Amino acid sequence: MNWDTRVTQLLGIKYPIIQGGLAHLAYSDLASAVSNVGGLGQVTAMSLESPEALKEEMRKVKRLTKQPFGVNFAIGQNNRRFEHFVEAALEEGMEVATITGGNPKAVFDLLEGTNVKKLVLVAAKRQAVKAEELGADAVMVVGQEGGGHLGRDDVGTMVLVPQVVDAVSIPVIASGGIGDGRGLMAALSLGADGIEMGTRFIATKECVHAHESYKRSLVEGSETDTVIIKRSLGAPGRAIANSWTDKILELEKENVGYEGLKNYISGQTNMKYIHQGEVDSGYAWAGQVLGMIKDVPSVETLISSMISNAEDIRRKWQQ
Repeated sequence: MNWDTRVTQLLGIKYPIIQGGLAHLAYSDLASAVSNVGGLGQVTAMSLESPEALKEEMRKVKRLTKQPFGVNFAIGQNNRRFEHFVEAALEEGMEVATITGGNPKAVFDLLEGTNVKKLVLVAAKRQAVKAEELGADAVMVVGQEGGGHLGRDDVGTMVLVPQVVDAVSIPVIASGGIGDGRGLMAALSLGADGIEMGTRFIATKECVHAHESYKRSLVEGSETDTVIIKRSLGAPGRAIANSWTDKILELEKENVGYEGLKNYISGQTNMKYIHQGEVDSGYAWAGQVLGMIKDVPSVETLISSMISNAEDIRRKWQQ
């Protein structure tokens, strides 16, 4: 079947499926696997130690695939300066940039005059409208079901996506709570031109930086096994519930502020869980879709099964 949408046309990909930026996890192994199957893989720039390390990671992707891939800039991550990372990605031939975690204008300014496609993650209709005004080529709209950092309004994907579709003229990519072909078809029926998945791609063989304990938590958990942390800081994010997040929530009730929370919400404590498997000594981002994850397939198997499932649905709709 024809999977041509405005997103596939914009990005030069076969299927309208984008892999999330996934801090500390989205590297060449995963990105190239997603791109090779027909989606858009991504490398996470701001989790790398230096602009030169980003260049090398992009070179690795290009050795593994000839298909398009993106570079994600989580510009609010650890308050690190991103300018040199953007410049390095441009020098290495970046074709697609995705911006998360803040106002994209500063990144757009650096990309002015280039042919780089600019995608912005938003969690509210007003943010989507602003992103289009600034020059975004598409917006990725995450509902409150999603993992990692979310919007402050607690609006679900089913309600948020069609509102954004009605509010902007650029392509809309749905994110949050999507993990199979049914989610893909639901997003398209809401008017989106594609989907982004984060949590589901963690539970794949090619996400080699994710510890087996992390993947096991995703497979064995249910949709009720996540909590929202960092709400008191104005930066809510959905993580797997454990004793560590319990402590974070206790501290938030005490209004300890960033200084009181920083040792619990740092990138280092995140990596203790996701890289080292210390499930009670750190935290791990995950969306409610973990209740739908039952296995850890290859990326090829996952996307193939999604497309097969979606095509079955399309055939039923045509009857």
